[in-house]
Amino acid sequence: MTEPNDARVGLYIDFDNIVISRYQQLHGRNAFQRDGIRDFNKSSADADLEVAARLASATVDFNAIIDFAASFGTLVVNRAYADWSVPVNASYQRQLMSRAVDLTQLFTTTTRGTKNGADIRLAVDVVEDLFRLPDLTHVIIIAGDSDYIALAQKSKRLGRFVVGIGVAGSTSTSLAAACDEFEDYDSLPGIGKGTATTTTERPKASRKAPETAETVPDPAPVQTRIFTTIPMFSHIEDAQFDEPEVGDDIDPQTLATELLVRALQIGHAKGDADEWLNTGTIKNQMRRMDPSFNEKPLGFRSFTDFLSSRSELAELKEDGPQRLIRLRPEAESRR
Repeated sequence: MTEPNDARVGLYIDFDNIVISRYQQLHGRNAFQRDGIRDFNKSSADADLEVAARLASATVDFNAIIDFAASFGTLVVNRAYADWSVPVNASYQRQLMSRAVDLTQLFTTTTRGTKNGADIRLAVDVVEDLFRLPDLTHVIIIAGDSDYIALAQKSKRLGRFVVGIGVAGSTSTSLAAACDEFEDYDSLPGIGKGTATTTTERPKASRKAPETAETVPDPAPVQTRIFTTIPMFSHIEDAQFDEPEVGDDIDPQTLATELLVRALQIGHAKGDADEWLNTGTIKNQMRRMDPSFNEKPLGFRSFTDFLSSRSELAELKEDGPQRLIRLRPEAESRR
């Protein structure tokens, strides 16, 4: 149940903006259009394997975004705006729906897609929510467009704390300045650093290149650790974002450990890396990230017992009546 003084957060995702920006951050300016990603279907028999590899390397971890947003308070609005009939967007549907994201459909009306439609619809919805939900304390905008500067400024004037999240290299500095807080996607806890490719034009590779042709190496894959919280939306590398079938062998202890580590990473990201965190705060963060978390079904009488069982990852200490915790440096370096 939401605590009376708990912050209440609205999360608004300009889906195309973050997905396109991430792809072009790794593979060069205009790469999204050049590679035809909007209409690319990786399951097609004649799909270009090199393009499929580049698309996979640029996969956006929306779990990390949502978890970070939840660190500010209870998510009461959680929306993503896109044309969900597009294959590249549709591949994210299960991941987003399993995190209770409201998928707002934007129908394509021009050859340029739904970009401006997303900007306008998102802005209108935020303003409406600011007046319809007076207890909304935080507005989090996932985008980097300068189009959202006025929205950020209006939200601040109406007394809301504004957070922006965007991709480095595709974010307006003026938008960042208009927010109370702005984070680069790469800096979010649990996100690995991508490897950028050159921005020069290069032809698409065929499935089998001629022996005389110079082979162009595939770009290095992004070292993004795919984070899972509950079995409903666990991921496996061969079938990202697909929900497992009933009966799949998923260890709840491992999921709980990953949940704890992500909560600690977020806690440390908001303060000093070596800072001790209140265990009650960490449990609240874990419950925001995964409302189904409960230590008792895992075999522990208390949350402290659960934490003690993870001593190789986190260390505990008592400070008077408070119990404090922090992620061990060696555990952080292993992840």
